[in-house]
Amino acid sequence: MTVLVNVIVTLGMLYVVPAGLRLIDPVHLLRTARLWPLAAAPGALCLWLPRGLPATALAALYAAACLALAARAPVRLLRARSFAPPAIAVATALVSPSIAATALVCERAGYRLFGFDLDILALTVPHFHFAGFTAALVAGLVCRAVGEGAGTGALAHQAACSVPAGTLLVLLGYFVDDWAELLGAVVLTGGMWAVALLTWREIRPAGPDRTTRTLLATSAAVLVATMLLALWWAAGEATGIPHPTLTWMAATHGLGNALGFALCSVLAWRRLTAEARVVATLTAEARTSDRPDRLPGERPARAPRTPFERVEISS
Repeated sequence: MTVLVNVIVTLGMLYVVPAGLRLIDPVHLLRTARLWPLAAAPGALCLWLPRGLPATALAALYAAACLALAARAPVRLLRARSFAPPAIAVATALVSPSIAATALVCERAGYRLFGFDLDILALTVPHFHFAGFTAALVAGLVCRAVGEGAGTGALAHQAACSVPAGTLLVLLGYFVDDWAELLGAVVLTGGMWAVALLTWREIRPAGPDRTTRTLLATSAAVLVATMLLALWWAAGEATGIPHPTLTWMAATHGLGNALGFALCSVLAWRRLTAEARVVATLTAEARTSDRPDRLPGERPARAPRTPFERVEISS
């Protein structure tokens, strides 16, 4: 299980987080996204070292970068003066790596933070890179893209609220009991299934090409299965019914969420935002070309339309 978890966490640190930062704000977070692999390299390296001082020191370097990123969350909320669901979702995404990094420092030091087993601390690291960072980010992107339409707009807002709330409840469940953790799993699963439904029905059909639509379809389908496994495990911990082991969950729920949901989602949304920027450029060119001094017979450029013209959640 250790090798599999380390591979998943390394993927989250070195690619998913910096790619997600570009989706959050491709202007103000661009430098952070470019430098993030350098900041994350000590954290990725420490995973493959035995517990001890060198591994702990490397983990602490990564934790410092994550805490600096988390400090941006309240600043962005205050600057935007908005507590809309997409803003809350992106704030959750910015804070989540710091929780993962804190658990990583303690696990590498062999310190049972709040009395938790080292295996639980180790699994907290991928959980808050993917269920925390990526899930909240994608929920915010979906909410922003769907907009305010009746029905789907309300469901998108619920998803953007439920994913951060469910993530927080799961974290609190660590300190309360298994029933509180089950409640968090129910809320988080409901939010993620809403994200999957909206991705399948609203986002996927508008994808600009087959590759993007396939990535979106894969991320939506995988969520249905992986979150069902999360519910099964949480229910088993609370009620005592037979349920998967942590090793089995890492190989199914963890791997599925990392590759099938997180990686596919980030790749798809990067393609969607790239398409949106092209459309914005063409729109500006079309407006410029539609000028009074346009030559006779010269036709203005036609700007394609897409629902992803404002998918970056920079506020």
